[in-house]
Amino acid sequence: MKQSDALHAAIIMDGNGRWAERRGLPRTAGHRAGGRTLEQVIEAAPRLGIGTLTLYAFSSDNWNRPMPEVTSLMRLLRSYLRKERERAVRNGVAVEVIGRRDRLPVAVLREIAETEATTAGGTTLRVRLAIDYSARESILRAAARLADDPVSGDNGELTRERFEQLLALVDNGRPSVPPVDLLIRTGAEQRLSDFLLWECAYAELFFRETMWPDFTPAELEEILGAFRSRQRRFGALPLRPAQHHLRLSR
Repeated sequence: MKQSDALHAAIIMDGNGRWAERRGLPRTAGHRAGGRTLEQVIEAAPRLGIGTLTLYAFSSDNWNRPMPEVTSLMRLLRSYLRKERERAVRNGVAVEVIGRRDRLPVAVLREIAETEATTAGGTTLRVRLAIDYSARESILRAAARLADDPVSGDNGELTRERFEQLLALVDNGRPSVPPVDLLIRTGAEQRLSDFLLWECAYAELFFRETMWPDFTPAELEEILGAFRSRQRRFGALPLRPAQHHLRLSR
């Protein structure tokens, strides 16, 4: 599959804490189990046709959680990045982080910088970890940057493409990615929770009862099968059966 044909999938990895509590375990045990699920999903993504995978790891609102849990999450994140770098390089996975960095611990920032630099050459899969991330805040910061340094399109009007470049710039300074094709949320909740609001304008949404630690590559494959059976009209009229067959056969 050509990289241009690969999908952009986004996942809200929800349910770690509840998974642990149902088993009488501390919430941190759920986050560790969720890390193992993440490893499996990243490994399976390329063979399932995913070229970009954006994962909601820590929202800006998560700072409001009890400090011991936040501290544990930061420790787990640092450990995960350090542990997974070698495997990412071996598998051609480029890892990058989107979101604010000014509130992250220095030790986490060091691991992020080293991971991004070490894996930058990966071409099989682009993994974007959203950490201290808020879509509304990203949009506001992009709008503020535009106000300070307005750049218009060829016809004198701001284009969506230019604004997407600004969003990528304020998120992590790297090239923008294609819009999200499908968004998955585990853990039974049915909301976007301030995640990729601009990028998900025409994403297909899948909400699952499965808690993130129990999510498997097989369930991801099932969702992708359902995704590929949908007609994505982008505001146009539905295709007639013959037209739909023609588009699928291309």
